[in-house]
Amino acid sequence: MRLGLFGVTALLPSLAAAELFDLARLKWTLTSQNGTFSIPASGPPSQAHIDLVKAGVITEPLLGINDFTERWVINENWTYSADISSFIKSDAFKKSHQTLLVFYGLDTIANITLAGHPVAWVNNQFQQYTFDVSNILSSPKNTELVVAFESAWYYGLNVSSRPDAEHYLTNIRMSDNYEYPGVRQWVRKVASDFGWDWGPAFIPSGIYKPAYFVTLAPGKSTDTIGSPPISPEPPADLNSVTGSIFIEETSIDIYKAGQSFSVAPKQTADWVVNVSLALRSPTPLQSTTLDLAFPELKVSKQFHVTTPSASANSPTWVNAVWTIPDSIPQRWYPHNLATGPKLYNITGTLKSGSATVSFTTRTGFRTTELIQSPYTQKDIEARGITPGDQWHFEINGKAFYSLGTNIIPFDPFYARTTTDQVRWVLESAVKSGQNMLRVWGGGTYQPSDSSVAGGVYDFYSLCDELGILAWSELIFSDSLYPINDFLLESIEPEVRQNVRRVNRHPSIAQWAGGNEVEGIVTDLFSVLDNATFYQNEFVALFQDFLKDIVTSETRSVPYTDCSTTKGVLSLDPYVLRFLNGTPGFIYGNGERYNYDASQAFNYSTFPVSRFMNEFGFHSMPSFYSWEEVLTSPDDFSFNSTVVMSRDHHPPAGNLSFPNPNAPQGQAQMTLAVERWLPTPGTSDSNQTFAQWCWSTQVFQSMAMVSQVAWYRHGAGQGENNLGALVWQLNDIWQGVSWSSIEYSGRWKVTNYGLTGIFSPIAIYPFWTASNETARVLVMSDRWEPVKGNAQLTWYDWHGRELDTSHHAFTVLSLNNSVILEKSGLSNILPVGKAAADVWMLLNVTANVDGKTVTNEQFFTPTSLVEANLIDPKIAVTRHPNLTFTLSAKGGVGAWTWIDHPAGTVGIFVDTKTGQPSNGFFLVPEIDRTLQFQLSPSVSRVTNPDPADFIVRSIWNNTHV
Repeated sequence: MRLGLFGVTALLPSLAAAELFDLARLKWTLTSQNGTFSIPASGPPSQAHIDLVKAGVITEPLLGINDFTERWVINENWTYSADISSFIKSDAFKKSHQTLLVFYGLDTIANITLAGHPVAWVNNQFQQYTFDVSNILSSPKNTELVVAFESAWYYGLNVSSRPDAEHYLTNIRMSDNYEYPGVRQWVRKVASDFGWDWGPAFIPSGIYKPAYFVTLAPGKSTDTIGSPPISPEPPADLNSVTGSIFIEETSIDIYKAGQSFSVAPKQTADWVVNVSLALRSPTPLQSTTLDLAFPELKVSKQFHVTTPSASANSPTWVNAVWTIPDSIPQRWYPHNLATGPKLYNITGTLKSGSATVSFTTRTGFRTTELIQSPYTQKDIEARGITPGDQWHFEINGKAFYSLGTNIIPFDPFYARTTTDQVRWVLESAVKSGQNMLRVWGGGTYQPSDSSVAGGVYDFYSLCDELGILAWSELIFSDSLYPINDFLLESIEPEVRQNVRRVNRHPSIAQWAGGNEVEGIVTDLFSVLDNATFYQNEFVALFQDFLKDIVTSETRSVPYTDCSTTKGVLSLDPYVLRFLNGTPGFIYGNGERYNYDASQAFNYSTFPVSRFMNEFGFHSMPSFYSWEEVLTSPDDFSFNSTVVMSRDHHPPAGNLSFPNPNAPQGQAQMTLAVERWLPTPGTSDSNQTFAQWCWSTQVFQSMAMVSQVAWYRHGAGQGENNLGALVWQLNDIWQGVSWSSIEYSGRWKVTNYGLTGIFSPIAIYPFWTASNETARVLVMSDRWEPVKGNAQLTWYDWHGRELDTSHHAFTVLSLNNSVILEKSGLSNILPVGKAAADVWMLLNVTANVDGKTVTNEQFFTPTSLVEANLIDPKIAVTRHPNLTFTLSAKGGVGAWTWIDHPAGTVGIFVDTKTGQPSNGFFLVPEIDRTLQFQLSPSVSRVTNPDPADFIVRSIWNNTHV
């Protein structure tokens, strides 16, 4: 699509009366190729596994070991068929001049026939398809619509066997070692469907997004729709959904005058609102106008269009470019910066003769930039910056600290994902202080919302509303990729369609070409003599091909080649840096995965990076999540066969079951708990299992909070680190993963931990055991200096206060302040006390944006394995409205934790601070009162019994 300069330019077909017939209204049948199964099926959206469950052929795929026992579904070719007689008999069809068949998503390899005639063969899950089927329906051989899906696994094996297919040596495929290896590079499908180390491999198939017949007929019409492309909910009756002209695609790109991929926006320049619509209509336009308005801003403009004849065989673009003064709109920001998210409705009315179509959608005004230019000599000398390139984001011209996590698919079966489910995850990100989510490039292109382009559920519209930036990626992950023409021909429309659709969302932060691919390429130089060949292929795809597509479709959203990258040598021309750097300089961004738990808090092993886009450690889900999927009492054990079968780290690399490499992942969690926490073991086997699961989460939280603190403190160091995105936020099933939120929506310990360390003002004790050095820092992500007070209090495990110090501080913008620095354990500990007998409570209070912000952390100078813990004898007082007061009647309750019962989803909030709180050190005579805020939309139990809320602490690892 060409981005115009001023006015309206395009070939525009005429407005016409259009009606949508939702294919979900048809009676569908799902049939296996061998004829063994023929069952009633749901209309789109659905997938074969979902319909097989509804028919009782299989049980819920996430139960037990069904990811193994139901593999036969993957190997089968499944056909969806429906009788279209009800559509053929409709007035809409009888009066139509053109009929379109529209699929917003087919998963993935499918042969489509209609009325006995072939329509198309498709092989890309991420494309939307529109076919003119007028001629087919004018001479039908039957009244059947058939979508025959081929097993994506077998298709991948076949296509990768083509003579022109590029083959990669096993030792350089690197991360392509999941259950179904070696084919996903050739299949434009969710990469993790073939397996990943945090989820199952189901390789689903089906019409996984809504689909429609669209009838077009000339005539007088006045229609109002929502956000185009229109995708309404199915009606209650069989009458057609009346719309107007069919809007196949839209793009609303808002940027600054003069801004482009290589030209930074001038913040005082006028806004440019570039609106493009892809239309289908059977007859020419006459005297056509496009009226655009922002009603809240009281600005509007009319654009005149004159076009020659066009047909419904392909879409025609209308492009209106509108200039609005900078001072008129309020800018959109993430929720924790400036004025937060501000959205406006934009309305459009297209008129031609007696026909009119109007639409309304939401958007916002902001600039987002990825800064990759070199630091200046002035920065190096005056600020102490380590030489090299910058790598951080700016919003509306100002650098900020990106705090967040990574998103994976919300469910193995896209068609059953709900907006309520996704909203809860995104709201949880906001509640825990996150302002950026990275949409991982091995999953799917997330939808705008449920009613746009067959989205099924809301995503980017929620990010817009909640004020969360979405770092988004094209779907390429952890592999070298071939560049055969037949693949590139499929990839180009895929990328164009998704970039156009997402343009209107102010929440999108950038497009990355893929996930971790650049590192695979650069690592080849230590393995292969001909590594340059693969680097050149990478350049062709990620530096040139994908970049050119993205930047031709948007001026408002930056592009980078990969999630983990060394950055660029230049933007114009766009040239990647790879390994072309000066020793000692810092380039690009980074990640960290170290599964040696003994190094979890060794800061010398942490990267010194401008930005950390992923780092993590895996943990178990809670006992409550295991109850959802384990089917036998014998399964409730840390190393039971079923539990271990759901640990895919490291992955099997083949179809072996249970995963032969699971003992490595289990051992990593086991050793982490044994080194840093009392080893769970009680007379109650279920309690022991529950404490093991929870203890892996406690360690995960400790490790992630430590890393976030390190990277945040880097904002004031030579690396000028301005980003920390934890791997990962959500779960795709109930199993071992890196998530901070479980599949049901239950928060793990880590999400509460992130709430603390993601606070605008955070305090943290950096303890280096090797040289017995302690540094306590206060860190700020604010744009203005912040003043406050910190209190450091030593306690023994009885809860007796031993020593307290107070420290006033001032933290500069995006910086930190050292409030305590001591060396030598004898100088650090309270006089006469041993490390095993004491711990420190760190509190900070500051005024931020007119509000009082508090933050606390805990420091133990030795592992809790060695600490002389005392029974906390925690008492729980239950109040109305699911409010609980926790009191330590004995010693200090280390990592005191309250669990909500099965079937409930929500968070615990401290009634004093109003902040999420759980997993803290409970001190005698300092009670904590928490209220459980239940989320009814995602809870199966909405009126839980307060008696079912359970309290635990580290003491319960070894005591019933």
